[in-house]
Amino acid sequence: MNRILLADDDRVNLRVLEAFLKPLGHELILAHDGMEAWDLIHQTSPDLILLDVMMPKLDGFEVAKRIKENESTKSIPVVMVTALTDVEKRVIAYEAGADDFLTKPVDRIELLARVRSLLKVKEYHDHLRNHRERLEQEVQERTRELRLATDKIIRASLDTIFRLATASEYRDDDTGAHIRRMSSYSAIIARAMDLSNAEVENIRHAAPMHDVGKIGIPDAILLKPEELTGDEWKIMKNHTIIGRNILKDSESEIIQLAEIIALNHHERWDGSGYPNGLKGKEIPMVGRIVAVADVFDALMSDRPYKKAFAFDHSLQILQDEKGSHFDPEVMDAFFSVQEEILQIRKEHL
Repeated sequence: MNRILLADDDRVNLRVLEAFLKPLGHELILAHDGMEAWDLIHQTSPDLILLDVMMPKLDGFEVAKRIKENESTKSIPVVMVTALTDVEKRVIAYEAGADDFLTKPVDRIELLARVRSLLKVKEYHDHLRNHRERLEQEVQERTRELRLATDKIIRASLDTIFRLATASEYRDDDTGAHIRRMSSYSAIIARAMDLSNAEVENIRHAAPMHDVGKIGIPDAILLKPEELTGDEWKIMKNHTIIGRNILKDSESEIIQLAEIIALNHHERWDGSGYPNGLKGKEIPMVGRIVAVADVFDALMSDRPYKKAFAFDHSLQILQDEKGSHFDPEVMDAFFSVQEEILQIRKEHL
């Protein structure tokens, strides 16, 4: 059963329309002026509206215009019913949004034919709208499922990266806390250098892989408590190349960044670093950032060859190396966030 709104200020005309339409079995709603019709449209959501043109408060043209301008009502078919016969009025009615036109006195057969036709159009329109809404809902659900699956894959990938990095650290750092700290340090420094949020997060996840190449260094060298010999030091330096080779040719943006970090985090601003002796801004930015984070954490940590330095002493060593070992801009960023850095140190001892 459909709902049809009849609006006419002439009660006789309303009764005639009501008598013609009642046998169809539809619910009929009556309005006696344009304002009442407009209010009832929102209250009852009719499937079809028959509007007299000349009504008090709001005429049929204005009601039709409002119906078609409103998102929630614009799909409702509107039939203008009037004694006016001039073409100009009909044009105004169609421009206002009327879907059809009936001339008084209304012919019953014509009225029923128009009503049946427009109700079928409305039913088809509703079917299409409901189908579209179902499709949109399905797309949203599939998108949500895809997002959850993608997030799960990303989390698994990041977990794998962290575990691989931890594996490399377990041989000379018995807690693996070093990679957590320097990962956070690197992200904090990157943010202080006004890198984008995406770049900061990529550095956070890639930095733990900086020393993955140590997997290929013999324990006798890696864990030696005394100063390394010249030949041993040459072998130790190879961990940057080994790390690059482990990480190269990946399609992952994070692994690609980790490859750059692994290869370049021991390069020095003055060109005296390794493995390639890069100088200044020849060194990739991520390598310069991770170099500061890595050395700072090494200074603050016990190593087989030394005891941990105090915070102030570590800062002074970094300051002394500004412009020689380290990029001055990176150092400025580091010192601007030193309180955050210290807090990370305290949280991950």
